[in-house]
Order: sequence, then C-alpha cells, then structure tokens
Amino acid sequence: MKIMISAAEAIEKGVWNEILRLFGRDKNEEIWPKEEFILTEEQAVQLKLIKK
Repeated sequence: MKIMISAAEAIEKGVWNEILRLFGRDKNEEIWPKEEFILTEEQAVQLKLIKK
C-alpha cells in the first residue's frame, strides 16, 4: 500500500522533519504546501500516521 501526504499535512501532523530526512530533502529548499510525498506502508507506520 502507498500513502500520500502533502507537505502541509506533514507539518500539521508533526512529521515534517522526518519526511525531509526520508526523501533526502533540504529544509532550506522551496517546497510548496501542496507538494505530495508517497510513503510506503512501513514508512507511514514508522511515522505513526497509520496503525498496522
């Protein structure tokens, strides 16, 4: 299963820094609030976005 999360949602849920780390993004680069990231089920569980 794949889970999509926008930058704005990640910030709202408090997982933004982890998303940056997972995707190798820099906190200083410009990212749009609606930019979406696709997580694996394992990643989503690790970030506590879903329960297994």
